Amino acid sequence: MSPSDVPAETATAAGTVQTETSAETNSVAAYAGRPSAGRHTMALFISELRLVFGRARTQVGLGVLAAVPLLIGIAIKLSGSDGGAEGFIGQVAGNGLFLIVASLGLSLPFFLPTAVTVISGESLAGEASLGTLRNLLTAPAGRSRLLAAKMVSLTVFCLVATMTIWVSGLIVGFILFPVGDVLLLSGSTVSLGEGLIRALGIAVVISLSLLGLAAIGLFVSSLTSTPLAAMAATFGTFIVLGIMTAIPQLHAIHPWLLMYRWQSFADLLRDPPYWHEIGRNLLLQAGYVAVFYTAAWARITSRDIT
Repeated sequence: MSPSDVPAETATAAGTVQTETSAETNSVAAYAGRPSAGRHTMALFISELRLVFGRARTQVGLGVLAAVPLLIGIAIKLSGSDGGAEGFIGQVAGNGLFLIVASLGLSLPFFLPTAVTVISGESLAGEASLGTLRNLLTAPAGRSRLLAAKMVSLTVFCLVATMTIWVSGLIVGFILFPVGDVLLLSGSTVSLGEGLIRALGIAVVISLSLLGLAAIGLFVSSLTSTPLAAMAATFGTFIVLGIMTAIPQLHAIHPWLLMYRWQSFADLLRDPPYWHEIGRNLLLQAGYVAVFYTAAWARITSRDIT
């Protein structure tokens, strides 16, 4: 029997059944694809972490950060005293715990931001220069998830970089200097255990303070396919903001500048801790992250990957 001999009603019914079967199949496939998308997302996050911490420059940078407490500790130990230094450095010789705080404080203005600008500036621009960004953007995880994975990896790096200094300062401080109860800035004394907890809190606050700079670097990285240009632009932005912070005539805009309240971490060494400035600092960093992450998202979701 030829197709033309099939009654119209039968053909219509067969078409309806085929359409319903196809729709059901697509629905099942879509439902089954949800776990797969989740696995792709998790794999993407893990891949980003491996990419960031597997790079030789990242490992060298962490090694440099770990050397900061060692150099400070050896210099103070060889001099036989604090050399008349003030602040946290002046207390290292009497209590090795302060080597952690002193090292973090000295690294915050330059070493930590430099490390963040290198990693964040290379986040998207590095992929574009290698030609792998196209494959990543067309992967099942999607562009938004890719950008989220990049930001999460930068957040993890900020925490790891800060904790690298913390752990190195802890080891060197306990080896080279006596340790004991901690004299706070307010004049009261707390136990060594509480001092370690406060020092850990300082590390967390500092790592969160770097997220605004990381978001700026992520946005700049989305604008170019040259990693060196992205790193230079991000670091240049950091320098300009630092200069603006140091100009007294610009005091009206100082509270809105990225690093204006970076030193608020020291308020954790008061009794009780002063949370006001710390909270305003973290709120400011959240504002920078929201603005520049949104700008990066708008750029990456509309970027021509061909």
